[in-house]
Amino acid sequence: MNFDMRPDAVMQELMGYSQKLAHGVRNLSEVGEISSGVSPKTPVYSEDKLTLYRFDPPKDKIPGRTPLLIVYALVNRPYMTDIQENRSTVKGLMDAGQDVYLIDWGYPDRADRYLTLDDYINGYIDRCVDVMCQRHKVDKINILGICQGGTMSLCYAALHPDKVKNLVTMVTPVDFQTPDNMLSHWVQQVDIDMLVDTLGNVPGEMLNWTFLNLKPYQLMGQKYLGLLDTLDDPDALKNFLRMEKWIFDSPDQAGETFRQFIKDFYQGNKLLKGGLEIGAPVSLKNVTMPVLNIYAEQDHLVPPDASRALRGQVGSRDYTELSFPGGHIGIYVSGKAQKTVPPAIGKWLDERA
Repeated sequence: MNFDMRPDAVMQELMGYSQKLAHGVRNLSEVGEISSGVSPKTPVYSEDKLTLYRFDPPKDKIPGRTPLLIVYALVNRPYMTDIQENRSTVKGLMDAGQDVYLIDWGYPDRADRYLTLDDYINGYIDRCVDVMCQRHKVDKINILGICQGGTMSLCYAALHPDKVKNLVTMVTPVDFQTPDNMLSHWVQQVDIDMLVDTLGNVPGEMLNWTFLNLKPYQLMGQKYLGLLDTLDDPDALKNFLRMEKWIFDSPDQAGETFRQFIKDFYQGNKLLKGGLEIGAPVSLKNVTMPVLNIYAEQDHLVPPDASRALRGQVGSRDYTELSFPGGHIGIYVSGKAQKTVPPAIGKWLDERA
């Protein structure tokens, strides 16, 4: 390798670097407010911390008769599905003719410490489904469950199969003990009872740093070094800050729900092995509606095998898998995902309309 160490070359590089930093500081000062979702939406129901939104349908499209409910994870904010104009799963679904609703779980506080999975699944989700059925005069709706929200949606569909017409799961863990699941390995030895009894609600900040430490160099070092190359590009900088806002916007977790989710799913693997009870016994064989299971091939949080474990477990004969060549976040926001995933969901749902 030829290193040019001439003083004039060094000075030129330093000047260029200084100019880029100066542009970056100016761009940072002018970046303005970072949005939390971009698509217009209307609140149609609220209860406690929860808000059910309906995204305003495009004026040039008539949405399908059966509405689609997005159930997102409790551990992150759902605007990842609508992070920016050209990186929006929600917009892609609406462009594919879907009438899209979304549950925003809000920010639990100490009053929510004793909420259970039964409260979330047989309470909040079920009442949101009822609201949608009443609004659209239908008996069943479509559900898109994402990550932990996909696991909750599977449980809901198993407990209330008469209310779910089609079920889509995206990067959803089913087998919580696959050999390549680093998060599962970590949590197996944690005394969850002591953790919840001591803390009450589990701080979102603590969980966030746990997730970041699964890939510490890439998620806490490399990306900030790469930021230097985008500081002088206002659009790229704003996109970076949108992602940073989402990453560190981590709600606390209701203590009893967290206790049950870790003990029954991660430590007991009961969704796959049996013995899970959420108000009533949960059996995947009761998931009798059509199922589309989407997983990411480079997912470090929900390894592909954790999602593919759903195959053969549900009671439906109409089961489809879709693999995406990317990671856990890329499946929502990458350009490749926008071109393939929402259109595939829309097509699959239309074929079963």
